[in-house]
Amino acid sequence: MFHSGTKFINGKIVTNGGRVLSVTAKDKTIRSSIEKVYKAIKNIDFKNAYFRTDIGFKALRRNKK
Repeated sequence: MFHSGTKFINGKIVTNGGRVLSVTAKDKTIRSSIEKVYKAIKNIDFKNAYFRTDIGFKALRRNKK
């Protein structure tokens, strides 16, 4: 997991707007890597958090061709 769009205030890392986290995973297949990422993001929770649900699926479609 990588963070950006964050700042340090009173000893805590807080969001500072925009995309603030990038969650990555590596596994034997693209599909299993995607599954690992979506499993990991279930553990992320902060006010106004949202995440995309289409990441990686373009690679799956391209891989089928």
